[in-house]
Amino acid sequence: MNATLPRPRTTIINEAEINALLSVARRSDSGRVREVLAKARQMEGLDAEEVAVLMEIQDATLLEEMFAAARFVKDEIYGNRLVLFAPLYIANLCKNECSYCAFRAGNTELKRRTLTQDEIAAEVKILIDQGHKRLLLVSGEEYPKEGFNYVLRAIDTIYKTKSGRGEIRRVNVNIAPLTVDQFKQLKEAGIGTYQLFQETYHRETYAKIHTAGAKKNFDWRVTVMDRAMEAGIDDVGIGVLFGLYDWKFEMLALQQHIRHLEEKYGVGPHTISVPRIEPAGGSTLADRPPYAVSDADFKKIVAILRLAVPYTGIIMSTRENADTRRATFQLGVSQISAGSRCNPGGYAELGDGHDAEQFQLGDHRSLDEVVRDVASLGYTPSFCTACYRLGRTGADFMDLAKPGLIKEHCSPNALSSCMEYMMGYASPETRKTGEKLVDRELATMPGKIGETANELVSRVRKNERDVFV
Repeated sequence: MNATLPRPRTTIINEAEINALLSVARRSDSGRVREVLAKARQMEGLDAEEVAVLMEIQDATLLEEMFAAARFVKDEIYGNRLVLFAPLYIANLCKNECSYCAFRAGNTELKRRTLTQDEIAAEVKILIDQGHKRLLLVSGEEYPKEGFNYVLRAIDTIYKTKSGRGEIRRVNVNIAPLTVDQFKQLKEAGIGTYQLFQETYHRETYAKIHTAGAKKNFDWRVTVMDRAMEAGIDDVGIGVLFGLYDWKFEMLALQQHIRHLEEKYGVGPHTISVPRIEPAGGSTLADRPPYAVSDADFKKIVAILRLAVPYTGIIMSTRENADTRRATFQLGVSQISAGSRCNPGGYAELGDGHDAEQFQLGDHRSLDEVVRDVASLGYTPSFCTACYRLGRTGADFMDLAKPGLIKEHCSPNALSSCMEYMMGYASPETRKTGEKLVDRELATMPGKIGETANELVSRVRKNERDVFV
């Protein structure tokens, strides 16, 4: 890969258009807001002007109406399930200089570490024994001497690692931008979603905070999903690191990026992540974000994304504390990490190695504790990986998600994978809470969906594993 080659300035992000929309949206009245919310409930998405209108809501009554609309859309498309995963950091080497990140090349406080394949397998075994079925492989943007092949070998190691009846069924990947040929290799390795954040879509800010390495090239990064799509990876995940620039600008830039993908490839992002800056070793910027996002605005971000891009999975990481995570579940979040470590070898070291972390975590609970909490709130903890393995990706997934038909698959699969966790990995207290939830859901799930769910859960209770539709 030669990420430093000159690349034409992309027109994906139009800053003048964004600024014009922000100016007009400030003059919207309650009638216009309710028009937008009525459209949002049709689950066909929103355009940039409509997103701008919702971002300006201040009235408490209108705000609750927006939150209610987000709850409706999330339930109609995905039901009450929450997919769980864990990040797996394999290396924290990096040649970039990003002022908000502990992995930055000039950070002499960071303990550098690259896991061997045996160490990767040991980390994976720990995660399997906790009950995880899907991982997000993460690495700093530099690899050992073997280069990109190190990532490919790591993916192979993850899939080959077994423990008892457990295994990782899907590996998603968050690594540096690649060439089309490298993306083809990544697809052949059997990944699920390729994920990468632009960090900020504001060019001037981007240039100020990325001062060395290939990541300096805004256009190489913002066009990364184009190369992934061209290589045949049709499930991609985008996101912003909120706090680097005005969140309202970033939201409209996200909409432009999404529309670009939809118009050019017929498929928008499979996931959108909403991380806020957290303190990071060796970074004064991360300790004092220049555009800190309040909890109130953060909830607005989640709700607006759910209304604007109803088909997408919204990911909430363990950067946020437990209370913040709970508050966003009902506003549109559909995927969460749990029991996370953000340093290479963090799972085996059980709390040691903080001097190798990318940032500080906000939620330190174990997977079991998170599962119990999620179930007690009435959500189904899901470990399902069926869509990837049955080829329901890209346009095929969107054809089911956009009209709300994906729930016919998600709901039964969520319950069967939840029961598999309860029987194989849960503590007694968590199993009791989880089985109550499963029984309640089975009793109220209507028609054919209910029949399918009951049949799948019955098979799991008879000691069958990995059953799905």
